Amino acid sequence: MRTAALGPEQRAQALASMAETELDVLVVGGGVVGAGTALDAVTRGLATGIVEARDWASGTSSRSSKLIHGGLRYLEMLDFALVREALKERGLLLSRLAPHLVKPVPFLYPLQHRAWERLYAGSGVAMYDVMSVSSGHGRGLPTHRHLTRRHALRVAPALRKDALVGALQYYDAQVDDARFVATLVRTAAEYGALAANRARVVGFLREGERVVGARIEDLEQGGEFEVRAKQVVNATGVWTDDTQGLIAERGQFHVRASKGIHLVVPKDRINSSTGLILRTEKSVLFVIPWGRHWVVGTTDTDWDLDKAHPAASSADIDYLLDHVNAVLSVPLTRDDVQGVYAGLRPLLAGESEATSKLSREHTVAHPVPGLVVIAGGKYTTYRVMAKDAVDEAVHGLDHNVADCVTEEVRLAGAEGYHALWNGRARIAERAGLHVARVEHLLGRYGSMADEVLALIDEDPRLGEPLPAADDYLRAEIVYACTHEGARHLDDVLTRRTRISIETFDRGTLSARECAELMAPVLGWDAGQVDREVAHYEKRVEAERESQLQPDDQTADAARLGAPDIVPL
Repeated sequence: MRTAALGPEQRAQALASMAETELDVLVVGGGVVGAGTALDAVTRGLATGIVEARDWASGTSSRSSKLIHGGLRYLEMLDFALVREALKERGLLLSRLAPHLVKPVPFLYPLQHRAWERLYAGSGVAMYDVMSVSSGHGRGLPTHRHLTRRHALRVAPALRKDALVGALQYYDAQVDDARFVATLVRTAAEYGALAANRARVVGFLREGERVVGARIEDLEQGGEFEVRAKQVVNATGVWTDDTQGLIAERGQFHVRASKGIHLVVPKDRINSSTGLILRTEKSVLFVIPWGRHWVVGTTDTDWDLDKAHPAASSADIDYLLDHVNAVLSVPLTRDDVQGVYAGLRPLLAGESEATSKLSREHTVAHPVPGLVVIAGGKYTTYRVMAKDAVDEAVHGLDHNVADCVTEEVRLAGAEGYHALWNGRARIAERAGLHVARVEHLLGRYGSMADEVLALIDEDPRLGEPLPAADDYLRAEIVYACTHEGARHLDDVLTRRTRISIETFDRGTLSARECAELMAPVLGWDAGQVDREVAHYEKRVEAERESQLQPDDQTADAARLGAPDIVPL
C-alpha cells in the first residue's frame, strides 16, 4: 500500500475536503488516543477527520517515559485487569502492529532485603510474565530471572555494592512516543482519514441539543470554517475539561493533570547493560536505555498551571538526581544532564487526593447527542481506548458499522520491516551509508526508510549527518516536512527528532541548519527562517531558566517567557 504523506499540500487538501463534506466522525485531539481513534474509525469504513490545535503529539504523547508496558506497580494495587489488558497490547505492538517502533528493553530491579523481598517481588514479576503469555501475545520476550548480587553488579556495574543484596531482571518495551503518534496519523491517512495539525476547534456546531460538527480555525493560513460531522470525539487529554467548556455543558467527569519530569543523560554516565527500576516513597523510578542516552524518570505531582508547557523546577530535578544517586557508585550531577522534559498525565479526578493513586483506567461518555468524550487511560492501551470511543460513537450513527479491526492493522512502515532489517547490510552498500545509519533509519521509519533514502538519491548532500547532532541525517529534517506533518522548527527538533533533549546545547547549534533545510519545503523566506530560529532559541532559554527556579509557580512563570511560534 502506498504510504500517505502529511506534507503542506496534503494538509491544505484535507482541510478543504473537511469543509466540503459531512464526516461520519471528527476526532478532536492529535495525541495517541486521538490518532488511534481516527485509525479505528477509518478502518471501519467511516468517513473520518482529525484535527489538532498544535502539532501531532505536542502534549502528553511526546513527553512520556517512552515505555510500552503493563505497569508492574498496578499489580501491587491489585489492578489485574488493567495490567492484563496492557500486556496484551504490548505483545500486539511488539509482534504485529509496530515492530519497527516498539522494541524490547531489559530492566533490573535491585533487591534491598533478603528472602521476603525476593519472594514478594519475584512473585509479582512471575505473575507479570504469566499474564503476558496468557494474553496470547506475550511470547518473544525473555522471562524474568533472579540474580545474585555479584551477577547483578556484572550486568549493572554502576550500582553501589551496598545498594542491593540481589536483583530481578525482567523485560518490557519502549517506543519513541511522538514518532509513534505521527505514524498512527499517517496510517489513518493511508486508509482515507483527513488529517490536519495546527487546526484548532474554537466552537461546536449545534442543532438544538445535538452537536453536528465543529468550527475550526486554521492557525497556519488564517480563517475559520465549519466541519460537519455525525459524531465528534473529544480526545484532548488534559484539555478535556476546556474542550467540554465549548459546549457549555457540565461534564460527567473531570480530568486532573499530574506532572512527570524526565532527565536525559549520556550513556557513558551510567555503566550498565540494562535499564533500572527503583522503588521510591511515592512510586517507582526508571532508568531507561535510550540510544546513546539514558532517560531517568519520573515524578508524580499535581499540576494546575499552564498545560501546554509544563515546567520542570529545580526541585523536580533534584528529586530525580537524589533518588537515582542513592544507588549509583558514581553520582550524577547537574552537569551530566543533557535534556529535561516535563509532561502531564490525564488522570480521572475523584478517586483519590494523591495523583499517584488516581486511576489510569479510561472512561467514555456521551454527554450530549453527537459528542463522545474519551479520557484517562495510559499510552500502552491507546488502541483499546480508541476502540471504546468509536464503539460509543457508532451508537449515534444511523447505519450499521463494522467491528474494530485495528488488532490486525499494521502501522505504516511495519510491513516488510523484518526482511529489510535482515538485508540492512545490502541496503547500506547500495545507499553508500554505514550499516549503523541504515539501522537507525529502519528503527525510526521501518519500510518507509526507502522514502528517506530516495531523498538522498535525489540530493546526496542530504545523506550527510547534522554537524551538531550527528545521530540524524539531513534528509530526516526534510522528510519530517514532506511526509510527517512538521510545520515549524520546534516540531522537528523536539518531536520528529529528539535533538532538543539529546544534545547539551538542546538543539540551538542545529537550529539554523534545520530551518534552512525546512525552508524550501514549507515556503519560508529568510525572514521566516530567522523568526523560527529566534523563537527556538528563546524557548530553550526559557526552559533553562525555569529549571533553575525553586518551585512550580516560579518555573511556570519563567517558561511562559517564550510564547508559541503560532499563538493560540
